[in-house]
Order: sequence, then structure tokens, then C-alpha cells
Amino acid sequence: MAVDAPVRPAPAFIRAWAAGVIVLVATEVLQASLVNDYLVGPEGVHSFGAALGLVHLPNLVCVVLATWAAARMHPEPWRDVPWQHTVASCAVPVAAQILSLTLHHERGGLGTLGFWMSTGVLLAGCALGMLVDRWRESS
Repeated sequence: MAVDAPVRPAPAFIRAWAAGVIVLVATEVLQASLVNDYLVGPEGVHSFGAALGLVHLPNLVCVVLATWAAARMHPEPWRDVPWQHTVASCAVPVAAQILSLTLHHERGGLGTLGFWMSTGVLLAGCALGMLVDRWRESS
């Protein structure tokens, strides 16, 4: 499927990913400095509810905002190609998840609740970010 456009796909991806990285880093720094430092503490959380409310839900907000920012910066007509728009929108949160799992492999493997919760947050955040983008685009 050829698309005649003034911008090639690679610069369009780079622009979207740059926006996603900036928003993800900014929101994660805010989360780490506000929530983690004051509410979670160095020993972490000790219950499922605390992990959900203090770790995973703030992470969900970060992923939604990063996905939405990347989706908004992905220019026309490339955003009309579904697989390209999905890659442009979700690559940064997916790469951050892979990096986090690689750097913190001592926390547990595929069978741990933390892995599955963070994966669920990633999938839900990407889906919600893309839905918000579609909703804003249609209105």
C-alpha cells in the first residue's frame, strides 16, 4: 500500500516516538517524585490494593498519556495506516516495559503477579491512549 506524502514513514515514526518518550519520562518522573517517594517508600508496598492504587494505576495514567501524545504527533496520512499508527503510538511504552523487565529481572519472572499486572497496565494503557486519540480526532 503506497501512500503519497510529503513526510516519509521513518521521520513520522521518530516524531511520534520523541513525543512519547518526552511525555513518558516526564510523567514517570512526576510519579516517582510524588507518589513513590512519599507514599510507597523504599520498602515497597505490602498489599495488592496498595500496589494497584499506588503503583499500577499511576503507571496506567503515564502509559495512556505517552500513547496519546505519540498518536497525536503521528502525522497524516501515515496515521490512516492502522499498523503504522499502532507502532507509532505504542512503541515507546512497549520499549519501556521491555527495558524495565530487563533491568529489574530479579523481581520475578513470567509467573509473578507484578509481571502480569504491569503487562495488563501496558495493554490497557496503549488501548486507552489510542481510544482517546480516536475520540479527540472524531470530535
